[in-house]
Amino acid sequence: MTIEQAQQQIDEWIKTTGVRYFGELTNLGILMEEVGELSRLMVRTYGEQSFKESDKGKEIADEMADILWVLLCLANQTGVNLTEALQKNFEKKNYRDAERHKENPKLKDD
Repeated sequence: MTIEQAQQQIDEWIKTTGVRYFGELTNLGILMEEVGELSRLMVRTYGEQSFKESDKGKEIADEMADILWVLLCLANQTGVNLTEALQKNFEKKNYRDAERHKENPKLKDD
């Protein structure tokens, strides 16, 4: 599935099953909540914190998909073509960061 197809499928789902989009600010809040859920799971999986009973059974992939879903909703609501935006972002990073990371002593192997 391409990003464009995902945006289209989400738009179709919202219009047929989801009734309507939540407002943009509501979706922004939901996005932050979903990022927090991913953060909590990552900290418990890869960090030092232990799992709580309420964390068990949750999957990183599902949390990432929740974030992507809401981000695609926001893109649809604001008229952003994420395929084009990502392509432009690659161009920006390739121009701006062409040598930046290679010259970063913090990223060099010892």
